[in-house]
Amino acid sequence: MKLKCIAVDDEPLALDLVCKYIEQTSFLELIGRFTSAIEALSFINQHEVQLIFMDIQMPDLSGMELARVLDGKKNSDQTRIVFATAYHQFAIEGYKVDALDYLLKPFSYEDFLNAATKAYNYFERRKNTSSETEESAVKPLDYIFLKVEYQLVKVMLQDIIYVEAYKDYVKVHLKSKNAPLLSLTSLKNMEELLPADKFMRVHRSYIIGLDHIDSVSKNSIHLGNHEISIGDNYKEAFLAFMSRWMS
Repeated sequence: MKLKCIAVDDEPLALDLVCKYIEQTSFLELIGRFTSAIEALSFINQHEVQLIFMDIQMPDLSGMELARVLDGKKNSDQTRIVFATAYHQFAIEGYKVDALDYLLKPFSYEDFLNAATKAYNYFERRKNTSSETEESAVKPLDYIFLKVEYQLVKVMLQDIIYVEAYKDYVKVHLKSKNAPLLSLTSLKNMEELLPADKFMRVHRSYIIGLDHIDSVSKNSIHLGNHEISIGDNYKEAFLAFMSRWMS
């Protein structure tokens, strides 16, 4: 799957950089570039656009104003926005219009790729949503995609034993591999990405795969040869989960 993208920025150099990043990312397709939000809106009304990389401060119509216009349109969830701006104070306002992510200028390709990967995972999940009836629900996925170096790697959920925080990365320990996958993301992002009925955060540095639990002692969880400590802030929720087997 390739996401159809446009870039919107009134600064030519910034616009060139975003377009360059889009073009070197295999799962993105650049279908338009604009120095004006008004021109971008006209294009969006006539074409299918899934992802917009957009500056906030622009003349005539700001990026935030364009986001509010799009938010009011039918099927607004079909088009998502990643804001790119030099002003961090716009971050909270950006999330109020349900921006998918927020890039603070100047940002690196790694920062860009992290936001793009989040967008890819969003549309991958959305693709599996049934809309045939009002009672339809998101079809459970049995895999996720993780950014490993400069590629997306498909990882089966049942293969994940636990996830470990590691500086600006996470280590994803798999049943099928001796060495963990190193992915540039946060443990918080992983917690949001992984289904809550299969995974649980039990420590500030660990998320475990519930299906891989072999035994539980007073302060530790054993998953095969791995032993994970239960953090004080997570003990109550974990014990509530385990209580279904306790008499």
